[in-house]
Amino acid sequence: MSDFLEQLKERRSIRAFQEKMVPKEDIEKVIEAGLYAASGKNRQDSIIVAVTDRECRDWFSRINAEIMGVSTDPFYGAPVILIVLADKNAPTYLYDGSLTIGNMLLEADALGLGACWIHRAKEEFESEEGQAFLKSLGIEGDYEGIGHVALGYPSMEKAAAPERKGGRVFWKA
Repeated sequence: MSDFLEQLKERRSIRAFQEKMVPKEDIEKVIEAGLYAASGKNRQDSIIVAVTDRECRDWFSRINAEIMGVSTDPFYGAPVILIVLADKNAPTYLYDGSLTIGNMLLEADALGLGACWIHRAKEEFESEEGQAFLKSLGIEGDYEGIGHVALGYPSMEKAAAPERKGGRVFWKA
């Protein structure tokens, strides 16, 4: 079995993080993996916003929690949030952004970091606050929030992979 297939089988979402900040070099590697994701017609329309500022990270946590209807941190204490947005004018934007997140999750695991895909970015960036945030970064265009990658050092052990459900592969040879 290939090392890559083993990594796929062993990767797990991490939902408990240490406060320790991830080195910028490792964050950049995770981002680079996202930038190399496949995209429809190689448009490369997804963008990534890296949030390492604690105040900004907590602001996103608060907004995300409000959308979710909870008072807990939806990012599980992760010190880094990588937000993926994609240009809605690309017909494959949702898939392209999803692949970007998938690549980042795999690279985080390969680096020994913990990561978890967190939803509600769509709702965050449909809001006036979200649009103002993008504008403050000089981001213009019709972007939709695809998701967040909560990133950091795990403070939990990875669970074993559950058995794969059967009946999901069909052949016509």
